[in-house]
Formats: sequence, structure tokens, C-alpha cells
Amino acid sequence: MSLIEIKNVTKRYHKGDETITPLDAVSLNIEEGEFISLMGSSGTGKSTLLNLVASIDTPDSGNIVIDGIDITRMSRSRLANWRAANMGYIFQTHNLVPVLTAYENVELPLLLLPMSRNERRKRVEIAMDAVDLLDRSDHYPRQLSGGQEQRVGIARAIVTHPKVVVADEPTGDLDPDTSGQILDLLKRLKEQLGVTLLMVTHDVDAAKIADKRFRLNYGKLIEEKGERGMVGDTSG
Repeated sequence: MSLIEIKNVTKRYHKGDETITPLDAVSLNIEEGEFISLMGSSGTGKSTLLNLVASIDTPDSGNIVIDGIDITRMSRSRLANWRAANMGYIFQTHNLVPVLTAYENVELPLLLLPMSRNERRKRVEIAMDAVDLLDRSDHYPRQLSGGQEQRVGIARAIVTHPKVVVADEPTGDLDPDTSGQILDLLKRLKEQLGVTLLMVTHDVDAAKIADKRFRLNYGKLIEEKGERGMVGDTSG
């Protein structure tokens, strides 16, 4: 059984008299430890699908099953607890709290879990070391470069040892050299930690580092292989 099973998921938004359907009966299976990239122009539903998998939003129809649990059928309170323990989220704009140090930003997700202070410290130090920022633990976001801020964001996403990490344009605000470093880091963490990674990107070169690439087009999800050419509709 796949770790993530997206089954005939549809999501609609209403804008006045207009109905927008960014996802139309989308289906996708993701194996444990796979690195998946999602591409598509703005407004095609990439971030919508990401937020559904991350349990931040709910579909209008269809199901999303992660590690045997149908997250579309869970209550809000149970879902919040499940998300805190099983899901990591990497934001494009880092979303660090400016008045907290790098250490304290990474520690934040652990405060939602039943865990001793010593265990939290160990988890934070392991995560900071994994992104090569242990020596910047006491620095505030304003004292870090954009790439270092994103590394803190990645450490925060992996500190709970989640089953799944989702990344929404993780290199979108970075220069090419720093983007390459962040992508190398994501690939290394995926290989070393075995996390399942789902990344949204506009960057074709960034998408190529993933194990599989998909493009959203008119509500449908299409797999891409090789340098060009779409090879099959995975929807419906």
C-alpha cells in the first residue's frame, strides 16, 4: 500500500457567480520515501493540492489516505494533533518568528507534542545539525541570510520526524546558487532520513531532482518523464 493515496479528489472555489475547479477528480499514489514535484502555472491548483495533503484544507469530494489513515474523515481536533506529529511544512517565505532565535523557531512544533525539555533539545540539535546550522542556533532571523533562514525552516519541518514533508516553492525567493544548495539539502535529507517529500515549484530544473514529476493542467494531474513530453493522465 502506498504511503499517500489521493483518490478522486476535487476542490472548487466560488468567486461570485463563477466556480473555479483547480482540482478535478485527481488521483495519485506516492510511495514511502519518494520525492515528488508538482509543476504548473499560477492558479492551476499546485498549492491547493499541497494544502490538502498537509491537511490544512479539505477537498469537496474524494479521499486522502496517509499511512492508512483517511485524513479527510478526521475531526478538526484529531486532525490538528495528527498534523503536528506527522506532517512537516516548508514555506517559500520561511515564516520564521522574528523575535525567536533559530533554535526557538525550530523548537516550536515540538511544543505541541508530549515531550520532555531534554528530548526537545536533542531533536532540535539533530535537526539544526542536519541543515548545517547548529552554530547559528542563537541567531535571530534578521541575523541570517535568506538561504540560512530557509535552512531553519527546513529544520523546523523535519524536527518532529514527520512521515511527510511538503514544500511550497522552497527556492522561490532565493538566488540561483542558494537555490541549488537548498535543493541539494532536500535531496540529501530525503535520502538520509527517508522522508516522503512533495514539492511545488515553478522551476523546471528544480523539479528534475525529484523521483517523479507531475504537472497540473486544467484540474488534471499529468506525469512527466524525461526532458520533455507528458506521458499519462493520472487523474480520474
